[in-house]
Amino acid sequence: MRATGVDQVVAESQVAKMTLYNHFPSKEELVLAYLMRQDEQWREWFERNVNKRGSTPIEKLLAVFDVLGEWFVEPNFNGCAFIKTASEYAEHSHPYYEAAQQYKTYMRDFLGTLVKEAGAAKPDALTNGLYLLVEGAITIAMLQTDPHSAQHARETAQLLIEQLA
Repeated sequence: MRATGVDQVVAESQVAKMTLYNHFPSKEELVLAYLMRQDEQWREWFERNVNKRGSTPIEKLLAVFDVLGEWFVEPNFNGCAFIKTASEYAEHSHPYYEAAQQYKTYMRDFLGTLVKEAGAAKPDALTNGLYLLVEGAITIAMLQTDPHSAQHARETAQLLIEQLA
């Protein structure tokens, strides 16, 4: 985000600079709009596909990793925009960092809801463990270009679910 200037955005989008500024008064507003749109589109895609693959909460928890695996092998996969953005803007009060934090809170809450619906004996431990597996799988797929990280995480999730659900 830092390395991309407004001139580059204008050149690549083929939109006049004045038109861009009429819609987005600053680069910060443009980036925030991008992050919010990315969040909205990804959540819709993710939830739809998880729900399509599982009918019970446990099936849906495991489907999380199947859906991530599909994302990792998409030709345009280049990692998580929110992890990348947060790494560039580590100041916790920065709007980009806050947007990334909201996105990541969504994932933890999504998992937590499924864990509670499953009636887990140790819901916090299971939610935290599954969340770490999700984030680890995303990071490994992004940094090590390992498209199998979701499958490895799924296998570990199965073990956690058996122990804590």
